[in-house]
Amino acid sequence: MISLAHAQAAAPAAAAPGIADFLPLIIIFILFWFMLIRPQMKRAKEQKKMLAELAKGDEIVTSSGQVGKIAKLGEQYVSLEIADGVITHVQKQSVQTLLPKGTIKSL
Repeated sequence: MISLAHAQAAAPAAAAPGIADFLPLIIIFILFWFMLIRPQMKRAKEQKKMLAELAKGDEIVTSSGQVGKIAKLGEQYVSLEIADGVITHVQKQSVQTLLPKGTIKSL
């Protein structure tokens, strides 16, 4: 009536993790690098180069949308002529785009 209880055999030892176990994580990291990190670094490098090459007389657009011509260029600030005789001062980092010469006249 009472059956004997036998101990269950021990489970086999887990194999040491290999490269195959981490392969999906490595693939995700590589995709993340090429789709997000690398393009962002490239854009930041281009922006820094553009800011370093600014000169008096260049036509620019700021991040706030102001369009104007550089009247004076400092290390941290740019004097921007947005109309005849109207000059504003903006931070150099707020310069977003360098426009081709003559763009302001066509607006």
